[in-house]
Amino acid sequence: MKYNLTKLAVIFLTAELYASLYASTIYPIDRAQMLRDGRFDFKVEFDKKIKNSDFKVLINGKNYKEIFKNQGEFIENEDNLNVSSLVVKDVSIAKEGSYKVEVIVDGKTDKVNWQVYAPALKPKAKNVILFIGDGLSVAHRTGARILSKGISEGKANGRLTVDDFPYMAFIGTSGTDSIATDSANSMSAYMTGHKSAVNAMGVYVSRAKNSLNHPKQETLGELIRRTSCKSLGIVSDAELEDATPAAVVAHTRRRADKNEIVGMLYGVKPDVLLGGGSAYFLPQSMPGSKRKDEINYIDKFKQDGYMFVTDAVSLKEAKSKSDKLLGLFHLGNMDGVLDRQIVKNDVTKKFPNQPDLTEMTSAALEVLSKNKNGFFLMVEGALIDKASHPLDWERAFYDTIMFDKSVSLAKEFAKTNPDTLIIVTGDHTHGISIIGTVDDNKQGADMREKVGVYADAGFTNYEDKNGDGYPDTPNVSKRLAVFFNNFPDYYETFRPKLDTQFVPAIQNEKGEYIANEAYKSVSGAVFRGGNIPRNTDTGVHSVDDMIVQAYGPGGEAIKGYMDNTQLFRVIVDALALGKSKK
Repeated sequence: MKYNLTKLAVIFLTAELYASLYASTIYPIDRAQMLRDGRFDFKVEFDKKIKNSDFKVLINGKNYKEIFKNQGEFIENEDNLNVSSLVVKDVSIAKEGSYKVEVIVDGKTDKVNWQVYAPALKPKAKNVILFIGDGLSVAHRTGARILSKGISEGKANGRLTVDDFPYMAFIGTSGTDSIATDSANSMSAYMTGHKSAVNAMGVYVSRAKNSLNHPKQETLGELIRRTSCKSLGIVSDAELEDATPAAVVAHTRRRADKNEIVGMLYGVKPDVLLGGGSAYFLPQSMPGSKRKDEINYIDKFKQDGYMFVTDAVSLKEAKSKSDKLLGLFHLGNMDGVLDRQIVKNDVTKKFPNQPDLTEMTSAALEVLSKNKNGFFLMVEGALIDKASHPLDWERAFYDTIMFDKSVSLAKEFAKTNPDTLIIVTGDHTHGISIIGTVDDNKQGADMREKVGVYADAGFTNYEDKNGDGYPDTPNVSKRLAVFFNNFPDYYETFRPKLDTQFVPAIQNEKGEYIANEAYKSVSGAVFRGGNIPRNTDTGVHSVDDMIVQAYGPGGEAIKGYMDNTQLFRVIVDALALGKSKK
């Protein structure tokens, strides 16, 4: 009897393992929510090689061909992996409601459920301005307020612009592959309403070998072009091919596909493109180019009627003269406000007249508002993240102040254009906290003993004598004590780095990142043994919820806890996108 029971158990276990071995993967994934008539690629991946006649795909009980009006392509041996796939590109669903997708093969059924929603009947707003503070965390906001406005007797001496936005929520940022996200994946959720994976944007990550051949999700930029007569603008102080600005239009599994991303930008042709990254617009033969071909995208944009500018002076002159504007102000990422305006070090010598994020925001608003049908503008404060990774919180806080000043310009625009919705958020957070102050006047050489916590912290002595909203210098005698909760091996100096951005770790001969000994000799420097893998050179993103705030019509949809994919619907509903273009 024992033998029979054991044998029976083996039979059941074998059958269960066999069933799970030949599972099908379906894209879009389970619990996907999508706009009626929104475009996407449908893909089913079979975990073995089968024939075209060996499977059925049903959507609410009907053959998928009836729903999509397209039979797609059956790939018997995908990428020579001895597995099969069904791919139906650029499809949509014509009616809102719940949809059950079933894939039947070898008597086994795999299924996912989708929810399709209808476009809003009437727009709530004519314009939407989305501000993305890359890596913007609570400490960045708090630090920017203290540095910019000051604090005395426990009360802030002033407020940031975002402090008075009436609508607020928390946003979850995780992707399909991990609880920890990156900018590509998280911004992609905002721009498509679909989840993706780390390093990907505008696609579901499948097993395809080609990074450009994964199931696509229609981006907000494409939706605006397809269904509206609104203008489209992208502003960033990073490379325009970088993850956040690229996600407005791009489809790739690999965010490093910057050559191809410029082509995608050109394919959608936003009316305003302002930022860094000219290296990928220039043909290979030109100095500074990072392209792998001879395509000159600057010339292509100019031939299509774009005015092209390269510095702050030409930007100021062009904004009133053009309705299509391309501005490229650096070969790579632009330089931050601390280096450009405060310490004025050698960092900015190669590109001495870069515009501020505020100047780019102002120019974009002036150009885009010429369209009587309205616009969507995405503005990224990218350098908050670029400074937070190497633990350079002073630069990150100064750039947060600049970011908030840009939001202030949008709020002023909204006062005379009340049909404007402003949304302010970030794509992910950083593990950063303010714990007190560092006081150089405390006795002793040990910098750790100069850190004040609780009642011993007191207040800082930053000054803003010229009233520009920035401390005249970050290098005061009593400054914020700010620390990151994740880091490689490095030397903590407890002081700002005025010459150039902090480089906490460098690579050794084993390929591991070790503390950069350039900071070892700084008086009072303390070695900190890292708490992240040794193949990581800077701090990493945190999984903490992101804060989102809104101002204007449609902002009431921002409340409670939201998944990052829901922000897409907030924007789409506010503008009533998705209906046929008139």
